[in-house]
This record gives sequence, C-alpha cells and structure tokens, in this order.
Amino acid sequence: MLQLRDLPTTEVLEKFAQRYPEADVSAISTFLYLLRVATDLSVSLDECLSRHGLLQGRWWVLILLMREDTRTSTPSVIAEKAGVTRATMTGLLDGLERDGLISRIFDPNDRRSVSVKLTDAGQLKLDEVMPDYYRRLSQCMAGLDENARTQMQNILRIIDEKIDVFSKV
Repeated sequence: MLQLRDLPTTEVLEKFAQRYPEADVSAISTFLYLLRVATDLSVSLDECLSRHGLLQGRWWVLILLMREDTRTSTPSVIAEKAGVTRATMTGLLDGLERDGLISRIFDPNDRRSVSVKLTDAGQLKLDEVMPDYYRRLSQCMAGLDENARTQMQNILRIIDEKIDVFSKV
C-alpha cells in the first residue's frame, strides 16, 4: 500500500480547490491526516506483533477465537467478523494450524463441517502478546483523557457512517 508521507499544505490544497470547485480544503486536509495516522497505526501494530511472530491477520483470528466462550468458531464466521474472504481465512488458518496455535475439528458425521479452536499454545501466544500490546496502546493513547477519547470515538463514528460514499456508483 502506498503511504502518503508528505501531506499537502493548505496552499497546495487551495490550488487544487481552484481547479476542482468541489474540493473542501479543510475536509481534505483532515481526511488525509486521518488516513495517514490510520496507516501509521497499522504499520506500527504490525511491527509490534512481528516481534512476537505474528501479523495482524493471524493475531485477529486468535483474538476472535479467544472472545468465544468455547474458544471455538467456524472459518466462515471468523472470516465474516474479520472482514476477509473465506479464501484469505483459509490461508490464515493454515499458517496458524501449522504453528500449533489453532486446531481444526472435523465433524465425524460430515467431513465438510469444520470448526476452529484456539489451542493452549495459541492462548499462550496471546498471553505473551497482549500485555505488550496493551502497554503500547496505553502509551499511544496517554495524551487523551476519557472525555477526549469519547469525543474521538463519536467523531470516528460519524466518519464511519459515511465511508460507503467512496464505494457508491
């Protein structure tokens, strides 16, 4: 993914607005900054997780399984919750199973029916990763008090409700 490191100045955006009257300079500037911060957060999270032998996709699968009371789910449900295709999920599960972090459980009456279970090794991996993750997350968010965090969540919710404008025809 291309990461825009050099955000445009207000002057540059105003030049664009002269050519494209639909351009709202303040909206563009805010959007690009949000996009850049989100990308930077994602890259930094991958750096943190890679120290533990994981990347986000595999980590999220383990988290989603840990959230279940039985530490078990189906590949299709996990794919839906993770927002990926079943084919992508199959690849993630293959790697996690190879590393012993999950196991596939086949229904003896229907071999097409499979569940995925977080193994003890998978739980131990999360027990290794999560304290480091939570410590770094707390440091990252330390500059925001509870009120600011609530405001930020409300602002992000408003933006999230409009994201589909990019995919509409």
